[in-house]
Amino acid sequence: MSDRPAQSAAPRELGPTSFQDFVSTEPFPLELGGELPGLTLRYETYGTLLPDKSNAILVPHALSGDHHLAGRYQPDDPKAGWWDHFVGPGKAIDTDRFFVIGVNCIGGCRGSTGPLSIDPRTGQRFGGYFPEITLGDIVRGQRMVVRHLGITKLHAVVGGSMGGMQALLWSGDYPDEVGRIAVLAAGLSQSPMAIALNAASRACVETDPNFRGGHYVPGEGPDTGLAVGRMISHISYLSSAAFDQKFGRTRVPGAQPKDPVFWQVESYLQHQGQAFVKRFDANSWLRITRAVDRFDLTARAAAGRLFRKDGPEILAVGFSSDWLYPTSELRMVVAAATAVGGNAAYLEVVTDAGHDGFLLPDTGLSVRLHAFLG
Repeated sequence: MSDRPAQSAAPRELGPTSFQDFVSTEPFPLELGGELPGLTLRYETYGTLLPDKSNAILVPHALSGDHHLAGRYQPDDPKAGWWDHFVGPGKAIDTDRFFVIGVNCIGGCRGSTGPLSIDPRTGQRFGGYFPEITLGDIVRGQRMVVRHLGITKLHAVVGGSMGGMQALLWSGDYPDEVGRIAVLAAGLSQSPMAIALNAASRACVETDPNFRGGHYVPGEGPDTGLAVGRMISHISYLSSAAFDQKFGRTRVPGAQPKDPVFWQVESYLQHQGQAFVKRFDANSWLRITRAVDRFDLTARAAAGRLFRKDGPEILAVGFSSDWLYPTSELRMVVAAATAVGGNAAYLEVVTDAGHDGFLLPDTGLSVRLHAFLG
């Protein structure tokens, strides 16, 4: 008889959440050369780990996300964690059944070792000297946290966008250490168009006079460039239909034709850029977007070396209006896995939300994901 808790009757909100820090003083080698002199990874967990540690699910975050998946630190926090729609008691990733882990990635700016961290070798912030990283480095860091928690095999890895890329790396690099992976709104590689968008976004940062080669003082950095860069990126997260539905050609109330912000869509993008600057570091943005751009598993998949017959079960979820990672890319994941006899399935979510569809509540997706996790 299983000692796993029974499924929750109805979705509920998590109680107050808190984060922890994993700290390693050992040098951490990097795939592109060099090393970090030590490593701190901020993480959160939700639910209870079973005695046999068989119910752990890792949820890697997307590009601008972090470890705070669900719940609130304080009851009056204005926002819950970034995937609160899906993680919690009775939800798709049921914390009454599963022990869920979120880790802020290497290179981030929300508590893990990144450009804002102090380099113990100099006593100064890494800043522009922070080394280049890969998604492989990020996954190896996550694995350290998982092992620190005493877990040798994850029940599942579930990720959207950049998180989906990390899930694919878990499947390819550590197939014996994960039972199943769910890949949402991601593909086997970063497309040329997505690379181009990121390049334009980075150029906004790097040409801001306050960037100073990455050696800016926190609070005095390239805020304007980062805000504009985020505006460019954010356009790719929505679909044309989503822009039509949300804004149409609606004007800002009271705005005059010669005003610099005349359309509601302009006001929305400006708000997104300004809000992003308050919570994200420009050097982190550069390092992480370049790591995403380098991601390419197509050769491994074509050679039959990414998936295997006895590897993790796979669910690939595409979103019908996502033009950043089109549904064809998710179908390619399934095709590569089934070509070697792997157990893989495709689900398409019909939505006008675009790439951001994986962040929004959807009953069909919740039911399918819940069933996939078993």
